[in-house]
Amino acid sequence: MFNWLGNLFSARGNRLRKRAPHIEAVATHNRYQLGPPIDLNSSRVYEESPWVYIAINRIAEAGALVPLRVFQLEGEKRIGVNNHPLEQLLSQPNPLTSGFELLEQTIGSLELQGNAYWYLAGDSSGRPREIWVLRPDRVTIVPDATRVVAGYLYEIDGQYIPLDAIEVVHFRRWHPSNDFYGLSPIAAARSAVLSDRHMADWNRNTFGQDKGVPAGIVSIKDYINDSDFERVKQEWRRHYGGEARRTAFLRGGNIEWQHIGLSHTDLDFLEGRKAQRDEILNIFGIPVGLISENATEANAKVAERQFIERALYPKLVRLAQKVSAELLPFYGGDLIAEFDDIRPTDTQARLAEIRTAYPLLSINELRERYFQLPPVAWGDVAVGGDFHPPLMPPLGPPASRGAESPSGQGETSNTKSAVENELAQWERFALNRLDREERGRPFEVSAVPDELAFEVSAGLMFAGDREAVKRVFAGVRAGL
Repeated sequence: MFNWLGNLFSARGNRLRKRAPHIEAVATHNRYQLGPPIDLNSSRVYEESPWVYIAINRIAEAGALVPLRVFQLEGEKRIGVNNHPLEQLLSQPNPLTSGFELLEQTIGSLELQGNAYWYLAGDSSGRPREIWVLRPDRVTIVPDATRVVAGYLYEIDGQYIPLDAIEVVHFRRWHPSNDFYGLSPIAAARSAVLSDRHMADWNRNTFGQDKGVPAGIVSIKDYINDSDFERVKQEWRRHYGGEARRTAFLRGGNIEWQHIGLSHTDLDFLEGRKAQRDEILNIFGIPVGLISENATEANAKVAERQFIERALYPKLVRLAQKVSAELLPFYGGDLIAEFDDIRPTDTQARLAEIRTAYPLLSINELRERYFQLPPVAWGDVAVGGDFHPPLMPPLGPPASRGAESPSGQGETSNTKSAVENELAQWERFALNRLDREERGRPFEVSAVPDELAFEVSAGLMFAGDREAVKRVFAGVRAGL
């Protein structure tokens, strides 16, 4: 019965196709769409909704502060490339835009409209010389059955400007029902945004000009003639009414007021607005503890950590991988771009890991893995072994010490004295902060050499009492 389905498949065995077979059908399906499927009201939402504005600004400005770095790949190792041309370009992308503004606009466009575009202007060698952010609501993707994307059209006042595919870098969020464009969080937050806006409008109408008096009925229980009735209405409305207020007058008894409107308390207005705020912020990945007036310090710290780990850092990874795939090939070589890892570390877990590895690793391995420091000539011995190398190179060359001039001997002596004095200050500093839960700022080192400072810092990480701290500094002084 189903033999005809089997005829649809070829007998390739385990071989993969050279090209995805659905690309042409996808391009044909999308080729008749002119203009991006973007809600043009997204910009208005950003301008009119305070919670959308706060959420997008928090994400965009925080992301723009994180530097992007270029690394050279050598096997499994990544070697930082200092002052790479791409880093220079990102710091000053064009004459009108700073590096901060470039990332702020890019991340903001992704959060607001689900898409962001860079236009690349090249130099004589074909490398990018300028980067310009394009407005997503003006960009149309032109699908192609062979190249997937043939190019882009940039529309201004009815004029369509063609842009080649290689000239544009397209960042986008995942969209479950669109092959080329990303999905804006505004689409998911639409109901909450509209509800919050209507509540804000109702609140403004309630307390706007000539609208501060509640709606109700003025009942005149004693019968009065028509002229007196009209006079009472006119005086009431002149002193207490407004154009948008509707007050009914009834005659036939003493005058009394009857309120017929719903108050803010009746509507639980404030709680309703807080609920809309929380929903909007959660859709954007902003923990409420970051902005809540009732958050404790502990709650605020947890919220900040969640924001960095679960909201901000994944967005930076998305950008960095796109830059690695579409910009770094212009410069050749095995290069990748990565933002600094800003995720907070669990200090206790890190210390436990270092304690476990401490007896098994050499000084150089410890320096590289946990402190990102370069190797040293004296660092190939295991830290936990019975033999320990000198903690630092001698302060003067041994072969030349006998031939040193008196002035040279004085310089060496002064250097050693400065190191010993700073070690004494550091020891007092460490002892004073030993019993504090918050250790505060680290000791500022100036005279102690880097190698020796590393040994002291590593030793203090495992010092749990005053005697252990003293042993660390005693061992360091013995190595001088």
